[in-house]
Amino acid sequence: MSAYSERPWLPLYSEGLPSDIVPNYTNGLDLFLAAVASGPDDAAIIYFDTTLTFRQLDESSTALAAGLIANGFGPGERLALYVQNNPAFVIGLIAAWKAAGAAVAINPMNKGREVTSLLQDSGATALLALDDLYASVAREVIATGTTDVHTVVTVSALDGQTRDDPRLFAGVERVPDEGTLDLTALIKEYSGTELTLPSPGPDDLAILTYTSGTTGVPKGAMNSHGNLAFNAQTYRDWTGLRPGEPVLGIAPLFHITGLVGHVMFALLTPSPLVLTHRFQADVMLDSIREHKPVLTIGAITALVALAGADGAKPDDFASLRIIYSGGAPIAPALGDRLQKTLGHYIHNVYGLTETSSPTHAVPLGTKAPVDPTSGALSVGVPVFNTFVRVIDEEGNDVPVGEIGEFATSGPQVVAGYWGKPEATAESIPGGELRTGDVGFMNSDGWYFLVDRKKDMINASGYKVWPREVEDVLYGHPSVREAAVIGVPDEYRGETVKAFVSFEPGAAVTEEELISFCKEQMAAYKYPRQIKIIDELPKTVTGKILRRELRNQQ
Repeated sequence: MSAYSERPWLPLYSEGLPSDIVPNYTNGLDLFLAAVASGPDDAAIIYFDTTLTFRQLDESSTALAAGLIANGFGPGERLALYVQNNPAFVIGLIAAWKAAGAAVAINPMNKGREVTSLLQDSGATALLALDDLYASVAREVIATGTTDVHTVVTVSALDGQTRDDPRLFAGVERVPDEGTLDLTALIKEYSGTELTLPSPGPDDLAILTYTSGTTGVPKGAMNSHGNLAFNAQTYRDWTGLRPGEPVLGIAPLFHITGLVGHVMFALLTPSPLVLTHRFQADVMLDSIREHKPVLTIGAITALVALAGADGAKPDDFASLRIIYSGGAPIAPALGDRLQKTLGHYIHNVYGLTETSSPTHAVPLGTKAPVDPTSGALSVGVPVFNTFVRVIDEEGNDVPVGEIGEFATSGPQVVAGYWGKPEATAESIPGGELRTGDVGFMNSDGWYFLVDRKKDMINASGYKVWPREVEDVLYGHPSVREAAVIGVPDEYRGETVKAFVSFEPGAAVTEEELISFCKEQMAAYKYPRQIKIIDELPKTVTGKILRRELRNQQ
């Protein structure tokens, strides 16, 4: 029997935590309706000074679904969501399901070319957009006639609140457009409409979430109702969050972490979801102080920014009993610094768009080990019903402790990519996802993520994983962020180059940082070049974009 089949990590579970779970729900719609029935007047969404109850969320989403159907939206069609972390995202997601369709998540930072590509690829026939995004981007896209969109619904980021925080909304105005339907007016018009609701199957498409595109052209992962419902329960049962305990929406909702780790998780528990339009550290800090959330799951870069917000102190984060970091691995030194500032240990969680968020997590109350050889902090152990192999180039299991590619199977893995059977066959053969992430499992069953397969640097024939160099750099007290890439070198073939940003007030030279790394690493690993920049380029979800750094050469 393979070492990976033996599940040696089972003893790591807290007492009473199940090793396998049977989903309560097999689709997102039934999951939501159960939350409505259990507490219709309980808070579902808190958006600044406004609270939306589960009853109101139910009524609003039904009205929007009725309005979409009246305007030609049919079963199996797709509603694109082009909004920030607003209540409209959740209303639109549930409305798409009630109209017997699916949703398409679009990054609100995307511009015309990108929006065109996603609308064309997904075949979306309806669009729900912030009015300013429609006016500045989507209107021109729709006007070209190159997409299938025939119905556009717009909403203002100012709707549903009264304070209009100038830190987020300075200069923002409502932008009416005669060619669109207003969400508030549409909900009012179709309020009270009765619909015969569908009963989606677990394999039915719930939403298309597009890969970040950091490695190429974005592909639409077909997250099914079963995928979302299963991993919502994974989060709930793994963390032990209790009904009514608020979830802080740090991650963007269009991203798989925000979609499952915030929206689906909060609907299932059920718990209030605290939203602040988009992430801005000082605004988020105020929201924590006011609404006392118990749990959040965010990128490490967002947590760093939150800890560094003006006036932030450990007492501010006292309500946050559970903090998980996803999206990118944590350097051990950075995790220690954050624990001092936030007053809480940051648990790792690991997953991908194609796995509907988590496949691995550090059990609550357990500190992840640090690998003594690489210095990497473990991303955790496989979550419920999830099977992870570490494989070589031929797809064979490698011995415990050796580096290979993570290959994952389980109820959260998507069936494939929308309209791309060849990419599906290559990346998800037989339903097992070849993640492209490289790492190993130790003898105790902990998994360690070394790096992306494509990011490996070949320096004079030696393999250098950027992640290991970055972890060393994060050990320097002046380094705020770090990213490492390989650059051409006449003698070595490739050499290591680091990009770093500093903590405020730091005064360190490139030479000092190189010496710091040289003292802790083999000669072929330490960076020969360091470039100091104010801010490293990132995706909206907080992942540092090594691709853009390569383009700066």
